[in-house]
Amino acid sequence: MTPVCTTEFMAFAGIADELKELNVQLVGLSIDSVHSHLAWVRNIKEKMGVEIPFPIIADLDMKVARRYGMIHPGQSSTSTIRTVFFIDDKGVMRAMLYYPISNGRSMPEILRLTKALRTSDEHGVATPANWEPGEKVIVPAPRTPEEIEKRMQEGYECKDWYLCFKKL
Repeated sequence: MTPVCTTEFMAFAGIADELKELNVQLVGLSIDSVHSHLAWVRNIKEKMGVEIPFPIIADLDMKVARRYGMIHPGQSSTSTIRTVFFIDDKGVMRAMLYYPISNGRSMPEILRLTKALRTSDEHGVATPANWEPGEKVIVPAPRTPEEIEKRMQEGYECKDWYLCFKKL
């Protein structure tokens, strides 16, 4: 029942439907007990009017938190670092976002990164810094001199041989 976590859970509840549409399963984790979670979720609903629509893992022994690197020496020995894990349907960790105990996560960035990962997978491309859906993507870099020459003729928007963009 910490203030920052409470705001984050409400914010995640706010984007839960959009994440579900993206086929994302949202799961919370806390090193508190199930009873604490029940009281917290109830408190959020009663006091803030927000229903938490996702499960929360009770990790009292901190096994999961330790396994995923959520306990950082020097930060706290009894609290986890706020972390978002992007794990694909094959169980592969695709990205991690770490936040200090004092600062909440950015829901727009979580949605943006989810969409960027999906775009990269579906189209075999990369996304540039600050990319948003609908913007140009990066074409994979060539691996041979022949591919460099071919690339320059394919109609991409190239800044140089290794950095070319295209619209999807």
